[in-house]
Amino acid sequence: MNQFTDKHTPAEIVKIFPKASDFFKERRIDFCCGGNKPLENVFKEKSLDGNTVLAELNSLYEEWSKEDHEVKDWDSVPPSELIDHIVHTHHAYLEQELTPLGQFVTKIYRVHGANHPHLQELYHLYNEFKVEMEEHSIKEEQEVFPLIKEYEKNPSEELLEKIRIANGGLEDDHDAVGELLKRMRVITDDFTPPADACNSYRITYARLAEMEADTFQHIHLENNVLFKNLA
Repeated sequence: MNQFTDKHTPAEIVKIFPKASDFFKERRIDFCCGGNKPLENVFKEKSLDGNTVLAELNSLYEEWSKEDHEVKDWDSVPPSELIDHIVHTHHAYLEQELTPLGQFVTKIYRVHGANHPHLQELYHLYNEFKVEMEEHSIKEEQEVFPLIKEYEKNPSEELLEKIRIANGGLEDDHDAVGELLKRMRVITDDFTPPADACNSYRITYARLAEMEADTFQHIHLENNVLFKNLA
């Protein structure tokens, strides 16, 4: 079994070892938007002890590898199949979750904002995130994904150039969304509710953490598999 080194990128590691996404999130190591930097660079930027992080990561990978896992090799899947997965899994999740979660964010800001001032910033960040993701999903489904499916059937340099131009905007969107999520995590102390938090407060933070996880996986599949394989 190969071990991971500081020459690997977080994106490469998550493709092989999906559970590493949780490990990286705990350490605020980006595996989606900025996931193509070698770990040695990440360790320097974040002043992390690389040997300790790699030892933990490889230990987790060794344990995980002993279990029976069927890991989807997204690199070998046709683009159209990956697109359908993204739409039916991640876009569908956003469509169902963005509005009701927004109501919870608004509720805790209204009720607890006076005593917990960071909830005002959370309210603004979440609503910016919501608009970004809604517009982003529409653009993908109406413009970019149909181009990629057409390219799969009838490849041409002209079509590829159209896709590259459209993807440039989408990857910028991904970076912006990634920064919003990072800021939300910082101001909520890693989505840890205060000791005296009410049930709505706890539910809101739990659902925000779940949305972050889903969004990071969503962006990872687009940036590091779908778009990369067309480059």
